[in-house]
Amino acid sequence: QLQLAESGGGLVQPGGSLRLSCAASGFAVGRYVIGWFRQAPGKEREAVSCIGTSDGRTNFADSVKGRFSVSRDDAENTVYLQMNMLMPEETADYYCARGGTVCGASVPIRANHYRYWGQGTQVTVSS
Repeated sequence: QLQLAESGGGLVQPGGSLRLSCAASGFAVGRYVIGWFRQAPGKEREAVSCIGTSDGRTNFADSVKGRFSVSRDDAENTVYLQMNMLMPEETADYYCARGGTVCGASVPIRANHYRYWGQGTQVTVSS
């Protein structure tokens, strides 16, 4: 059964770091584009990042460039989102999703290109 399970969320102080995990089952993460999205209370879902397949190309929202990184461990069948220098306005539920046609620096990350979604993990940035 195809599943995506996020973990690693929690409470962190402004300026702190968290690493989110997206554990996949039922398919190999290395064969699909995996995206990260977030949705804050009362706001629309926002694309955060993606990682491609064999080429491993990545893309990031302008708001997180230089602070977030994304990686994939094919042996663990897991994708990670490392978030540094977190800000209070980044408090949101974070989701990973499978799909997308391509991930690259010049390719917009569009949620409607992603078909399978995890349940999300909550990140709260607060002092």
